[in-house]
Amino acid sequence: MTPFFASWRRVVLENRVILDGVVQAEHQGGSPALDLALRRWPGAHYWPASPDGRRLVLVREGARRHERWWLHGLLLAAAVLTMSAAGAEWLPLGRTRDALHGVLRGLSFSLPLAAVLVAHEAGHYFTARRYRVDASPPYFLPFPASLSIIGTLGAFIRLRSPIFDRRTLFDIGVAGPLAGVAVALPALAVGLSLSDAVPNAPAMPLAHQFVVAGTQQLYVGDSLILAILRFWIRPEGVLHLHPLAVAGWVGLLVTMLNLLPLAQFDGGHVVFALLGRRQVWVARATWVALIILGWLFWPGWWVSALLALAVGRGRLAHPRVMDAEAGLDRRRRIVGWLVIALLVLCFMPAPVSVR
Repeated sequence: MTPFFASWRRVVLENRVILDGVVQAEHQGGSPALDLALRRWPGAHYWPASPDGRRLVLVREGARRHERWWLHGLLLAAAVLTMSAAGAEWLPLGRTRDALHGVLRGLSFSLPLAAVLVAHEAGHYFTARRYRVDASPPYFLPFPASLSIIGTLGAFIRLRSPIFDRRTLFDIGVAGPLAGVAVALPALAVGLSLSDAVPNAPAMPLAHQFVVAGTQQLYVGDSLILAILRFWIRPEGVLHLHPLAVAGWVGLLVTMLNLLPLAQFDGGHVVFALLGRRQVWVARATWVALIILGWLFWPGWWVSALLALAVGRGRLAHPRVMDAEAGLDRRRRIVGWLVIALLVLCFMPAPVSVR
């Protein structure tokens, strides 16, 4: 492939070999010879944005490691079980007669929530594999329903090799939230249509207009996107949410938390890809805002602030990528700002309140 480059460099990142260069002038508009060579290239290729000519990046992967897919399947099954037990608490008819019956009925909550988590992590995983980044399959985290209102701590994948450039980081970062919200929104919309109005229920502060059943009333917070769906589907006052709606709401909450522009969060990936080193100033301002929000509205924001420090090993700045200078093309910059707008639409100052 090197004869097609006017200038190029070879980079080795663990089990990947990357050829990055400026294509010769006669091939920049595309040529039959270059097209044939790209079809025969045993790996991935893409054309990043570049001010100094049409760049081409070629990625070739070495031997892949053996994955323990059985472990990831077991974790997913266990998470569905604990989420089903938690979902039994949101049933419109209240508590069920035994644990097994409750788990079976709780599937109306656990299956759509599992679909949101699977879509989110699959978006990250398959995009990483498209760029031949060594990524683990998703790890799903079950959690006892007695200690959690949703029965899970979420899911994650591990990126086990360095990221080459900001385009790769951006595409991996946005794929998860966009895939997850694409599943969460229909679940929320259908769940709202199945929810019942609560007669004579007092309106709660901070736009808490939704309640889920259980031994005690749990009010969940409103957001702009939830307010829009409610206006279109169920404009009346306080709603007793169907378990499907609770799953969709949790999907929006997960999206909001992941899009915070901190360290290794999805939002941190996106903002670093957009702004480069200036991401650290956005992260610092966000971290201070979380401390203030935790004091004013919801202590859970302090957990997010501590988690950001733990994931970032005490740093709020996003780690550098190999080629940090190459930016994003216009289409990706537009998508990036739309994803930031999605954070605003999903934002809830106080997600939950117990009464």
